Amino acid sequence: MNRYPSIAYLRRCARRRIPHFAWEYIDSGTGADECVRRNREALSAVTLIPQFMKGEFEPDISTALFGIRYAAPLGVSPVGLTALMWPQAEQILARTAAKYRFPYSLSTAATEAPETIGPLVDGMGWFQLYPPRRAEIRRDLLIRARDAGFTTLLVTVDVPIASRRERQVHAGVSVPPKITPLMLYRCAVRPAWALATLRAGRPRFRGLEKYLDGRDMQQMLSFIGEELGGSFGWDYLQAVRDEWDGPMVIKGVLDVAQAERAVSLGLEGVMVSNHGGRQFDGAPAAISVLPGIARAVGDRAKILFDSGVRGGLDIARALALGADFVMLGRAFMFGVAALGRRGGDHAAEILIQDLKNNMIQLGCATLAELADRTSAIDG
Repeated sequence: MNRYPSIAYLRRCARRRIPHFAWEYIDSGTGADECVRRNREALSAVTLIPQFMKGEFEPDISTALFGIRYAAPLGVSPVGLTALMWPQAEQILARTAAKYRFPYSLSTAATEAPETIGPLVDGMGWFQLYPPRRAEIRRDLLIRARDAGFTTLLVTVDVPIASRRERQVHAGVSVPPKITPLMLYRCAVRPAWALATLRAGRPRFRGLEKYLDGRDMQQMLSFIGEELGGSFGWDYLQAVRDEWDGPMVIKGVLDVAQAERAVSLGLEGVMVSNHGGRQFDGAPAAISVLPGIARAVGDRAKILFDSGVRGGLDIARALALGADFVMLGRAFMFGVAALGRRGGDHAAEILIQDLKNNMIQLGCATLAELADRTSAIDG
C-alpha cells in the first residue's frame, strides 16, 4: 500500500509493465478522448459537504442488490479481450470478487468461458451480454451463464457499431496480432508480461469457441463483428427479458426516456454509462445525467453507474447523486496489469479503504446518508 496507495499509482505502474499496444487498448477512449476527459472532469467537479461532531464510528458499506448481500457497493465492470492486458486476468478478478464479496462481470468477449469463471467467482458472478444476432446463440449463452452460476445479466446496448478508437489503431491493436519487429520489440521490453503470456498462451475468446473453431483468430474476429452487438430494437430486449429469469440490467443508458422504457419492460436495473468514453466521443459525462435518471426511475429499479470512476471518493459521489451501485473496469485492470495475481486484491483494498475513509470524512455511517451531503451546485 505504501508503493501503490491509489488507483493512479497502479495506473502508472501498469503503463510501465505492459506493452504499448496493450496499454492503449485499456487506457484509450475514442476520437480525441474528450469523453474520457469529460468523465473525469465532471466527477472531480462533484463536491460533497462534510458534517462533523459525529463521534467515532465504522462505516457500514454493505448493501443488498437484487436479493444478494454484497460487502461493498462496488464491482468489476465487464472488459473484453482481458488477457491482452494480463494473462488470466478474468480468473484473478473472479477470485478477488469471491474473496471480497462483490460482483465480477464477465464479458461475452472475454478470454475465459463462463464455465471456467462461474465456479471461481462463488456466487458473485454477473454476465454481460453483447447481443448475438442469432436467437439460438443468444439463448445458449444465457443458459450457459445461468448453469455456471451467474446471477445477474447486463445487456449492453450502447455499441450500435464498433467505434474507431484511433489510439488503438495507431498502436497496432489487432486480432489476430500482427507480428512485426516493432510489436516484438514492445513485447521484449516488457519481460514480465511476455513471460506470463508465453506461459498462458495467446489470448483466445474461449466463451465463444463453442460456436466456431477458436484456433482461427481471423475467423473468430469476423464472427464477433458479424454476430455480436450492433443496433437492435426494444423487441430484442423484450425477447432477452423473456428468456432470462433472473435480475436484468440495461447497460449504457444516458437518456431518461430510454431508462423509462427499459423499466416498463420489467428490467430490474439501469446502468448509467457511456462505455467509459470508448464509443461516442460526444457523449455527456455519465455522472452529469445520473441524477435525472435516478429521479425518474430510481423508485422502480436499481440504478448502477460506471464511467470514469477511479477511487472511493468517486464511488461516494455517484452514490450521493442517486446510484445504488458503482462498477469499475479500468481501475481493476490497472491493478492486475501492475501487480499480476496480487493486483485484483490490491485494487479492492484501495477502493474499500478509500470509500470508508471518505465516508468518515463526510460523517456518513451508512451509504444512505451520502445523499444528504450533496452541495447546492450538485442539486
